Amino acid sequence: MTMTVNELVNKLDLQVYTLAKGLVHEVSGGYVSDLLSDVMGNAKEGQVWVTLQNHKNVVAIASLKELAAVILVKGIQPEPETLQHANEENIPILGTALDTFEIVGRLYNAIHSENHKG
Repeated sequence: MTMTVNELVNKLDLQVYTLAKGLVHEVSGGYVSDLLSDVMGNAKEGQVWVTLQNHKNVVAIASLKELAAVILVKGIQPEPETLQHANEENIPILGTALDTFEIVGRLYNAIHSENHKG
């Protein structure tokens, strides 16, 4: 079984900053890093990227790597340019007030429990 970004939003009570278009993307896992070159080199298609980076280069990398979505932590909001670019590229930008450790644990549990239903 797979989970969509929209299902993840509902499970984790995430804020959606972008248009709803990209919420249908399927989620295959997660990747955590604030170093853009690390994400470029190691993130996989369909993963949700958890970061505190909020500038438009995040969207460029998420699009290039075909990531399912980006989750911004600690209540950080995307810059206006980032939102515009994300909407153009259909990359959902999501947010949470939780810190990275907490949201990653919840993300793992949500994906893990979904993958073991059956």
